[in-house]
Amino acid sequence: MVFLVSLSLTWLIIFFHRRSKHLQSRLGDLQAVQAAHTSPVPRVGGIAVFAALVFGILIILGEHLYATFYVKLLLSSLPIFVVGLSEDLGFFASPRLRLLATALSGLVFVALLGQWLPKTGLAWIDMPMKWAPFAIGFSLFVGVGVCHAFNLIDGVNGFSALIGISASLALAAISHQQGLIDHRDTLIILGVSIAGFLVFNFPFGRIFLGDAGAYLIGHILVWIAISILWMAPQVSPFAVLLVFFWPIADTFLAIVRRLMYGTSVSKPDRLHFHQLVMRTLQITFLGRNQRRLANPLTTIIMLPFAMCPIISGVLLSLDNIKAAIAVIVYFLLFGSTYYVNRLVVLKLRGVIKV
Repeated sequence: MVFLVSLSLTWLIIFFHRRSKHLQSRLGDLQAVQAAHTSPVPRVGGIAVFAALVFGILIILGEHLYATFYVKLLLSSLPIFVVGLSEDLGFFASPRLRLLATALSGLVFVALLGQWLPKTGLAWIDMPMKWAPFAIGFSLFVGVGVCHAFNLIDGVNGFSALIGISASLALAAISHQQGLIDHRDTLIILGVSIAGFLVFNFPFGRIFLGDAGAYLIGHILVWIAISILWMAPQVSPFAVLLVFFWPIADTFLAIVRRLMYGTSVSKPDRLHFHQLVMRTLQITFLGRNQRRLANPLTTIIMLPFAMCPIISGVLLSLDNIKAAIAVIVYFLLFGSTYYVNRLVVLKLRGVIKV
């Protein structure tokens, strides 16, 4: 039922978007430096995901009268969903406002559930983490970063949604192993909610998640992950990091790259991993005007690489040392692969600086 709700609402949004100026992509979306599509597409897919998530949770509440975890989690997501949706509808919520809304959503979660990140697996950080104000502040920083990371990887058809589904199922598996039924059920509902949207998002990108959808998925996933670490101390923080590896690695690399070139950290560019892969496909195989085909092919090419850390996170969920080693290995592989890919693009284009 949750899948059908998401699927139906996504179809309705697509059907009506041409009849409503608020549901259409703005012209600036097509002209943006990071744009990966060539025609106007509704960017309010987050509405379908959120509605399906609410529907699924309402079903659970009907069976479990005292299941307050679900309600509190939904309430915590409202600030960032509302602000993100306002941006998607053309009211231009500034990046700063969206980050503040993300922090507010995290703060609501902490206030309602009394949970925050209990440890990181790094002794020099875990010492001050014993002081609650520092731990809460650090948790908010992590929450904001992961939510923003999910928004940054939402650049090619299906990729962010597939990462969201994969991370949901991975965390659901870890939750099931630890007997965290509320967490498991919420994650499965979230994954199914995203799947209904994905039918129309991949391969041809007839609708996008938008800021509301990307931030919503990031918020739910990161704070459930934090809750898992709070409720099950034996779970490795590095294993959880592996589940979020791709969005975190891509965002971290973007920050380093922009600092190196002296540009604003918040300034968008065309040098994310998925953008380089897509441009390589266009330049070498498909042709520069074949973005519509290169877009979904980019997702197909990158998905196996993005899945490896997620699977590793599940397999190493109780082994902190091996999970930490895996994080280092994947970061080295990610960085070196990105560097080689970027050199290839620059050489093919015959330029020195992008």
